Amino acid sequence: MIELQGITKSFGSLQVLRGIDLTIERGEVVSIVGPSGAGKTTLLQIMGTLDKPDSGSIRLNGVEVNRLGEKKLSAFRNKEIGFVFQFHQLLPEFTALENVTIPALIQGVSAGTARKQAQEMLDMLGLSERAAHKPAELSGGEKQRVAVARALINHPSVVLADEPSGSLDTQNKEELHRLFFDLRDKLGQTFVIVTHDEGLAAQTDRTIHLVDGQIVR
Repeated sequence: MIELQGITKSFGSLQVLRGIDLTIERGEVVSIVGPSGAGKTTLLQIMGTLDKPDSGSIRLNGVEVNRLGEKKLSAFRNKEIGFVFQFHQLLPEFTALENVTIPALIQGVSAGTARKQAQEMLDMLGLSERAAHKPAELSGGEKQRVAVARALINHPSVVLADEPSGSLDTQNKEELHRLFFDLRDKLGQTFVIVTHDEGLAAQTDRTIHLVDGQIVR
């Protein structure tokens, strides 16, 4: 479902990725681990089309994304890829429901349909009673579940998560981890997760170890 071949990336004289070959199957929950500076986040950003490699190819859901122009790439990203970040990145002036609707509105879904879909996502994630609350009124765990709902609203091919539980306490961290696997089981959702959390990595279907910009095992 995701195929990376020969991915390299440098920032000035610093080579961050050194020829990455990686295939991820539909419905897999895959973790990417490694020391700080190994290139994990850079790899995730390239996989998510937020950054471009210096060389190599990226095929996602049958589409070679390197060949898409900026407008088509942006539309493809919005439809096919969901993102969950360490600090949720919810817009503080909007409610949980409004935050979740945004990707659907960008895709061109009508406001009424987007709200209905967003409410269904929040209901599924146990946030029915928090839909009208703004981020400042939500707990850390609730914010991350809203972020997951936002990532899922367009039914993406893959959800890419960068240290999604890094800012959570133990209980909320464990609940978020269980949520990823529940969503895989219910929806067949594919997840690629960059993490330092050994407990989460041990639960995933496969762990990719990245050291000095190379996959070592």
